[in-house]
Amino acid sequence: MEFVPELKKVYTSNAGDNTIGVIDLKQMKVIKKLPTEAKPDGSAYAAPFHKLYVSDERGKAEAIVDVQQDKIIKTLHFESETGMPQYDPVARKIYVNFQDQNIFAVIDPATDAVVGRYPVGKCEGNHGMALDPEHRRAFLSCEENELLTVFDLEKHQPVSFLPLAKGPDVVKFNSGLKPIYVACYSGAISVFEEDDPDRFRKLEDFPVQKKVHSLAVDKDTHRVYAPEQEVDGHPAARMTVYEAVSGQAATLH
Repeated sequence: MEFVPELKKVYTSNAGDNTIGVIDLKQMKVIKKLPTEAKPDGSAYAAPFHKLYVSDERGKAEAIVDVQQDKIIKTLHFESETGMPQYDPVARKIYVNFQDQNIFAVIDPATDAVVGRYPVGKCEGNHGMALDPEHRRAFLSCEENELLTVFDLEKHQPVSFLPLAKGPDVVKFNSGLKPIYVACYSGAISVFEEDDPDRFRKLEDFPVQKKVHSLAVDKDTHRVYAPEQEVDGHPAARMTVYEAVSGQAATLH
C-alpha cells in the first residue's frame, strides 16, 4: 500500500484480482482499479516524477502508474520475479529486487529504463527492502537463506550479512533510532541496530504471532505496527503495536 499525500490518495496492491486499487481519501472509497500482471505486491512512490512503481511479483514485471492520470503508462518485463521496490530520494532512482536472479536492479524514473543490475553476493532470494538514503545503504531480506544483506548504494555491492529468523519478508528502517526490523513468518521480528554505515549488529528475534510478514514504523513515535492474520493458530485480523525500547521492540500495552 502506498500513500500519495499531495493527492490524498492511497494505492493498494490487490493480489486477489491482480489489480492496483486507487482509494480517494476525500471520498473514502475505491475510485478505480488498474489491471496488472500476476500478483501485484510491493510498491514505491517517486514523488518528483508523480509515478508509482508496483512489483508484479509472479508476473515478473514492474507496473508504472502515473498518479495524476491514475493510469498504467508502462510495464517493464523481466526474467525474474520482482521483490519489493524502493525510491531513493538522494539518487532519484527506483531500486527493485530481482529475487530469482539475486540481483539488485536500478530504474531511472526519468526514462523508466533499467540502468543498473548488481549481484547481491551470498544473499539468495532477495525480496524485502528498506533504505537508509542518508548513509547510502539498502537492507535486503534474503528469503531462501535467511540473511539480512546490507548493500552499499554507492559501490553497488553487499557489505554485511546477518542471520534472520525463518521466513523473512518485509524490512523497515527507523531513521530516528536506527533499528532495522524484519518481519518473519516463523513468529519473530528480527531486530538489528546500525551503529554506523559499516557496523551492524543483531539485537534479537523478538517473538510475535506466526505469519506476521508486514510492518509499519512511525518515525516520530518509533512505534512498530504489525498486522496479524492469526492468533495462537486461529484466524484473526488484528493490529499489534510495539514500542521501541533502547533500540529493541517491546510490547505496547
